Amino acid sequence: MNAYLVVDIDVTDPEQYQGYVKKAPAFVEKHGGKYIVRGGDTKLVEGDWHPGRFVVVEFPSRERAQAFLDDSEYQAVADIRRASTSSNMILVEGFDGI
Repeated sequence: MNAYLVVDIDVTDPEQYQGYVKKAPAFVEKHGGKYIVRGGDTKLVEGDWHPGRFVVVEFPSRERAQAFLDDSEYQAVADIRRASTSSNMILVEGFDGI
């Protein structure tokens, strides 16, 4: 079953964050992931949530998503994101129709 990494990012250092933007896609691809949403305009339709930069990455399974998160080489790249943003991230399994 597919799994989705959903991230709400408030970029605090845009210049430094660009290093993450350039390097992260190779690791997403390495683990079978693909970007579904990567930035773009958001429109509040209900509630009071105001996400910054919104990202959704689809992986073929929860295990592949977790492998991406645990990748030791990716951790150096993730440190760039952590240093240049304030982020909220969840991993959620997709719906299999049952």
